[in-house]
Amino acid sequence: MTSADALAAAEVVAERVLAPAATEVDRTGSLPPEHLDALARDGLYGIAAPAEHGGVDRATRYRVIEALAAGCLSTTLVWMQHHGVVSAVAASPLTGHVLGDLCSGSLRAGVAIGGIRPGVVPLRVRRVGTDLELTGSVPWLTGWGLVDLVHIAARDEDGGVTWVLADAADLAARSTAAAVPLDLTAVAASRTVTLHLDAHRVPPSRVTAITTYERWQQADVFSLRGNGSLPLGLATRCARIMADPAGVDSAVESARGALDAADARPDPDAQALMTARAAASELALRAAASAVVGDGGRSVLVGSVAERSLREAGLLLVFATRPGIRSVLQDRLRP
Repeated sequence: MTSADALAAAEVVAERVLAPAATEVDRTGSLPPEHLDALARDGLYGIAAPAEHGGVDRATRYRVIEALAAGCLSTTLVWMQHHGVVSAVAASPLTGHVLGDLCSGSLRAGVAIGGIRPGVVPLRVRRVGTDLELTGSVPWLTGWGLVDLVHIAARDEDGGVTWVLADAADLAARSTAAAVPLDLTAVAASRTVTLHLDAHRVPPSRVTAITTYERWQQADVFSLRGNGSLPLGLATRCARIMADPAGVDSAVESARGALDAADARPDPDAQALMTARAAASELALRAAASAVVGDGGRSVLVGSVAERSLREAGLLLVFATRPGIRSVLQDRLRP
């Protein structure tokens, strides 16, 4: 798939499939399987893979995220979790048919990483006989019931991080795992849960990577750029319902440029990325607030695009943030 094909496909799916249904998805808290099927059919589940498996360049991936988030944020959050798993499997011993199925979208994956972030009681993994045993909690797992695989990060006995690829059906069926739905103010259709594991066993053949905690923290910086595309997509959606969208469109371009400049590989500027991420989230909030004001009385009716966008902008102020992002946002939004 070429970069142009990927972006064109995303824009068509967002306009014809996601956006028309987004209000109903938000109202019911239910994500139609057809949304994810459309993304798979157009090859958008493999865009983070190596080029020979249909992958595209990073800049295109970020624009695809923007396009889809402008259509339906719930769908985009579920789909977006998949791509870190594709990258991890491509670099692991598990490639083979698993990678091909992930890239085609016949297998869909989510990520359970919150259990190792600073400030939480860590999810732990230890060897028990020939198996690995997981105990603890993951505060945030998106796509429960919508994904086939869950990529779980846990702190191991050496203080490092072990990643395992667990079957979602196995997690749902066994008494050693329990998913508690989160009652979110927005994107309820993303099926986000807290996952509790109690001596849940997986075979060591499902390990994708083992690394030190310090190396994981350094690599975690790379995720900041992609997440920054979500508020840019939301701001673009708001611009489309404004009478005079030029200012928002210009601000989106500027915010995108700041994110890209900080994301220079192989050595991204972590502080600059966090500042640019905070600015993107603030932009989405201000764009949504402006859309509410411009839409007048209609915007306070549940189900309006402006009303939904304002709730979603609030969620993106805290979604996938870090202490550095939070600090910048608190400074920028302080009265």
